[in-house]
Amino acid sequence: MTLSVVQFLIDYQYVILAYFLALAVVYAVTLLYAFRELVKQKNARLAAADLENLLNTVNARPVSIVIPAFNEALTITQTILSTSKVIYPEFEVVIVNDGSTDNTMEILAALLDLVQITRPVQRRLTYKKINAIYASRSHQNVIVVDKENGGKADALNAGLDVSSYPLFCSIDADSLLEPTALMRMANRFLFDREIVALGGSVRILNGCTVKDGEVVRIKAPYRLIESIQIAEYLRGFLAGRVVWNRMKSLLIISGAFGIFRKDLLHAIGGYRQTVGEDMDLVIRLHRYCVRNKMRYHVAFDPEPVCWTQAPSDFRSLLTQRNRWQRGLISALWHSRGMMLNPRYGSVGLIAFPYFVVIEMIAPFVELTGYVSMVIFFILGMVSMPFFLLFLVLAIVWGGVLNMTAVIFDSLIVRRYENLRDILEIALTSALEFLGYRQVVDFERAVGSLLAWRKSWGHPRRSIMLQDDETQVKENPKRLGNTVK
Repeated sequence: MTLSVVQFLIDYQYVILAYFLALAVVYAVTLLYAFRELVKQKNARLAAADLENLLNTVNARPVSIVIPAFNEALTITQTILSTSKVIYPEFEVVIVNDGSTDNTMEILAALLDLVQITRPVQRRLTYKKINAIYASRSHQNVIVVDKENGGKADALNAGLDVSSYPLFCSIDADSLLEPTALMRMANRFLFDREIVALGGSVRILNGCTVKDGEVVRIKAPYRLIESIQIAEYLRGFLAGRVVWNRMKSLLIISGAFGIFRKDLLHAIGGYRQTVGEDMDLVIRLHRYCVRNKMRYHVAFDPEPVCWTQAPSDFRSLLTQRNRWQRGLISALWHSRGMMLNPRYGSVGLIAFPYFVVIEMIAPFVELTGYVSMVIFFILGMVSMPFFLLFLVLAIVWGGVLNMTAVIFDSLIVRRYENLRDILEIALTSALEFLGYRQVVDFERAVGSLLAWRKSWGHPRRSIMLQDDETQVKENPKRLGNTVK
């Protein structure tokens, strides 16, 4: 019996090694393929001026930008200022104050010169009571919805019902849109009628200089934890989503920046009450479109950019990753009938299994792999070459891929123009697998065991450029340039 257990444990080491080898191959192939796709897209990209002229001459579809906000006093001013710089023929901004207990509502009232209005709302979705709706006297296309607290999904549902236009764009209250981002996103809906949802790139704001809602200087963050997250985002947006988009198998559009056909969001019942509402929504969109035999495409465009704050301390980071893991499991479980179901094509046969095997169970496989491999090496149950191969696959190769992703980004997208910043991010990103990854894996494993919990958790926010209250006191009616 004892020999059987020992043999099982030894065999398990080969399983672990094979798993890490598979990860290494998948990540490398994904990165190289994404590089090829990004080069092709860059060559075909329209200049901003040409795009603006095109949208002004063609019947561009109006867009509703919905911003859910709960206790966002430190960031809401700059987010609103960023929407004032948006270049687009016709859009509205709907800010949903989700029962904030800080002074978010007071800041909005002073900043936007609000007046309460009577606005008929056809209630098609489920959400907590709306206390009042306000219009901005200084900017006709800005609306504020004040409602009881119900969570992010609840606030987005309220914004869906209150909004007026056929395209629905959701952004977070700590995020900044680049001026041409909406224009580039909406352009895709003009010429590809099969697109039902479209995600844009989300980049990390930490370290950058923000002025009047616009990123005016892009720099590497000061903290190691922030630099490592840049590499994570590049792997997810630069590589992963580019490839899934090519396969028409994209399962997630970031809640920080995405545009959807509003009629389809109403058709599927809006956002579901879950901590992973963004992924859950996209998966249910896939289900709806397939079941209704629609020709459709859930797409991703790396060019439009939204900047967002990443956690700057480990406590906030672990809270975020715990929530992401719970949201992942909730979304996959809710739509588990898609798993290996040929009816859903590559979504059911490739993407869904990938997220189950590579994303959902990864924390457990990786953690047991790290611990067992070290113990077995100390006990002399695995050879030195075997152990070194494991270290190369689990630690060294991951760092190499991170550095490669940063270099590819600097060559193609060119957001970071300072060579020192590029080198700093590339070198620090290589450290992800030396402690950072293992701690995050542990928290994700904890999140998996608590998948039934629906608590959101609130990360620590940082002030963008200056304190919002000070800015309002200095000039309470200031909102940057007039909203176009």
